[in-house]
Amino acid sequence: MAYYKHYSFDLWLTLIKSNPTFKLERTKYFYERFNSKHKSIDEIAVIFRQVDLMVNAINEKTGKNVDADEMYLMVISMINDFSFEFQNLDLEALYNEMEELIFAHMPLLYCDNCLPVLAKIKKPELSTTNILSNTGFIKGKTLRKVINHLGIDEFIDFQLYSDEVRMSKPNPNFFELMLNTIDREKHPELILNNVIHVGDNPHADIRGAEALGIKSMLINSNNQSILQLLS
Repeated sequence: MAYYKHYSFDLWLTLIKSNPTFKLERTKYFYERFNSKHKSIDEIAVIFRQVDLMVNAINEKTGKNVDADEMYLMVISMINDFSFEFQNLDLEALYNEMEELIFAHMPLLYCDNCLPVLAKIKKPELSTTNILSNTGFIKGKTLRKVINHLGIDEFIDFQLYSDEVRMSKPNPNFFELMLNTIDREKHPELILNNVIHVGDNPHADIRGAEALGIKSMLINSNNQSILQLLS
């Protein structure tokens, strides 16, 4: 097993994946409440996907962060052919409803090996770990509760989310923040070759890490799994 002093992990499609039931229930929610143009369930599902892809591309291009509230406003606007009046919309209440849906239909561990591999990495108590994640429709404050529920946080020393720090991967400042957050009492002589970032996105995760001189490993979107960390 290759030894690193610090392991950084992407979250979505690296350690967890969406619960399909959540996306279906979210679509139904908007279909029933924000659908003055009488679009179909399928049309609204497509709009969610379009906004998700567009915002991901914007965040990766700019290195900044489009918030979940703004994404939900985009969806509502597109459902209503850009003619929705937002004045009376309670965004906080809307997000709280979405969070309840998330907790009712929790994200899933990406694979059965995720927790065992994390446990193996942490077992010698020599390595530290973090999550470094771009966010979209689900905020960092919610994801912290999700990974607690899934048992991931037991093996993670700290978490950084793009909506909380206003930066998105592959922004080098986001990776720099990760490096600066590592406990230097545990690693007083840490060098870049001692750090690896693991993720599924060749651009945001791999090129972002390598641009800063950090080791990287692409998993899940290729033929490698998280088990590769132990080989």
